Amino acid sequence: MQNFLNQLLNAAKEAGIEAAEAYIVEKDSFSVITNCGELIDYQSNMTRGLGFRGLVNGRMGYASTEAFDDESVTQLIKGVLESAQLCEDTDTEFLHKGDDQVPELNLYNPELDEVSAADKLAMVYKLDEACRAEDPRVKNGYNVVETSKAKVRIVNSYGMDRSFTENIAVLQAEVNSEENGFVSSSGHLVYDRDINAIDVNALAREAVKRSIDGLHASSIPSGKYRTVIHHDAMVSLLGVFSSIFSAESAQKGMSLLKGKLGETIAAPCVTITDDPLLPGGPNSRPFDAEGVASKAHVVVDGGVFRTFLHNMKTACKDGVETTGNAGKSGYSSSVNVKPSNFFFAKGEKSFDELLAEVGDGLVITSVSGLHAGANPVSGDFSLLSKGYTVKGGKREKSVEQITVAGNFYELLKNIRCFADDLTFPGSAMGSPSVDVGELSVSGS
Repeated sequence: MQNFLNQLLNAAKEAGIEAAEAYIVEKDSFSVITNCGELIDYQSNMTRGLGFRGLVNGRMGYASTEAFDDESVTQLIKGVLESAQLCEDTDTEFLHKGDDQVPELNLYNPELDEVSAADKLAMVYKLDEACRAEDPRVKNGYNVVETSKAKVRIVNSYGMDRSFTENIAVLQAEVNSEENGFVSSSGHLVYDRDINAIDVNALAREAVKRSIDGLHASSIPSGKYRTVIHHDAMVSLLGVFSSIFSAESAQKGMSLLKGKLGETIAAPCVTITDDPLLPGGPNSRPFDAEGVASKAHVVVDGGVFRTFLHNMKTACKDGVETTGNAGKSGYSSSVNVKPSNFFFAKGEKSFDELLAEVGDGLVITSVSGLHAGANPVSGDFSLLSKGYTVKGGKREKSVEQITVAGNFYELLKNIRCFADDLTFPGSAMGSPSVDVGELSVSGS
């Protein structure tokens, strides 16, 4: 690989490419899925790819490869030159010179790599059996054990050469339960860099509980309800609307937060942080996709909007420093703006205390139809939802076939309180459960 990179960067210089960069991802992944004790999927993959970009007359060109030979060097150079010539983006582009200090993060557990495929199979069968043994109403579902190891390396013609390796294990149980003609589907997911630290029985209990709790659900009359959004559902909302905090979206006129830095945009209890250094965070990293050293940033502080998330290009355009939020959806993609571990700060009340304070109302545990029912530009959402009613601060009855509607910008202003149950349920987004005041519900 090193010989290939040397050859590639030398060829780029000879071709007149002003500055060039290689972004290499090597990944080793394993996954196994069972259903009712039967193995239904087994995969083990090793992949390696390289994304190459370069500046030609101030324009950025892109190319990529999964082959590493002389012919690939020629194709990558040609691809960057042609791509740059066709580029219509006139914004100033940069490559990072690597003159900042990269923090040290513990993202790799060598013991995880030593866990055998047989042990992972035994674990998924144990999870499968534990789910079915938990309750006779469990009929089927699927159980997943996944492990992955990835190495990311960025090398450019300025002499920057940065890399990190990470690995993780993910266990997931999705449970279908049935009773008296009522069917409910739900599940739970956990992850850790130490697979032996994951409690399979606890995962099964939680997945089955969520499924059983959804049995005998029905709709409720339409109206306005005092609403608590459970952390899982709030993570879904934050994920679909996180783009409004991107400088890239604002510069394209796709965020209503444009021009509102320093203004109050949310309730005083709302603090939103992007922290790529978060210990145990699912998207922690020492540097971003441009090689810029990672730092934590408070995006919303006590309701006040403090910063957009930036990469080098958007930061230059706004005359500020990058926040180190350059991202790529894959080694072959272009650079954009992406959050790292992006989350609402937790409150001090337990979830039960939050419900007691609400008294009578509604808890939303899951939302669906996010791509069709949520508009990140306007902030409007209308989402098919599930949950349960609350009476006197206690769970009352399960609810489904309802649609919850509102506006994310207004929701931020109406938040009354956060619980202390901050969770990252398998994504880069995190949230506690939250009392959002009243929301409109369309039901029976």
